[in-house]
Amino acid sequence: MKIGIIGGSGLSESELENETITIKTPYGDPSAPYEIQKLEKTTVCFLKRHGQKHSIAPHKVNYRANIYGFKQIGIERLFAIFATGSLKENIVPGTIVIPDQIIDFTQGVRNNTFYDTDRVVHIDFTEPFCSEMRRCLLETAKKIGVNVIRHGTYICVNGPRLETSAEIKFFKKIGADIIGMTLMPEASLAREAQICYAAVAVIANYAAGISKNPLTVKEVVDTMHNALQTVGLLVKESIKILPRERNCYCKDVLKNSSF
Repeated sequence: MKIGIIGGSGLSESELENETITIKTPYGDPSAPYEIQKLEKTTVCFLKRHGQKHSIAPHKVNYRANIYGFKQIGIERLFAIFATGSLKENIVPGTIVIPDQIIDFTQGVRNNTFYDTDRVVHIDFTEPFCSEMRRCLLETAKKIGVNVIRHGTYICVNGPRLETSAEIKFFKKIGADIIGMTLMPEASLAREAQICYAAVAVIANYAAGISKNPLTVKEVVDTMHNALQTVGLLVKESIKILPRERNCYCKDVLKNSSF
């Protein structure tokens, strides 16, 4: 078992009884037990990012423990599912985006590295998502007829409050397309752990100031619930075409990252 899935808002319910693995890490407890699930012939490891009952706020998620736990289990590739807001009028709720870039507004607020004691590590994060996994997601989307936006910049903010309309205007000006609270430092920690990582972002709502209506959690949950089957199919079919051996940069990132 080398493939993991980490899910967020609206993806925390499973209809099946699954085998679970409880892990202790040097960084504390992960958000929940890891669930061993079968996707047809493939065994995957699933983690509920916000906990069993969605009780962990984005700024309280133990990202280091979550990623370290996946590494201990032996996960080499990790699909990350997100509910996000749209900063662009043409990226409508219900749309699926496969982001290719990140702007991080959680720097200095969250524990964002495994290397903060006796070793200094500077990982290359020019392309923050695994190119091989992104290619499989995009090829699969085309093959099964799922319309996705092939590029996008995810801006990650600390939360848990939603943004002001002035903040959204600023984020648009600096190049953000979608917004959320949980991508970082999850993505960079996966890179430090040499785990391939790709994101599937579901647009749950328009961000503040773009929508004329107040933003609600119900809107997010309802949109994610409606998209669940499509996202599941996209990930399941993408797993089928992943190369058996990893041929990307992610697995070797630590080779030239320290003095």
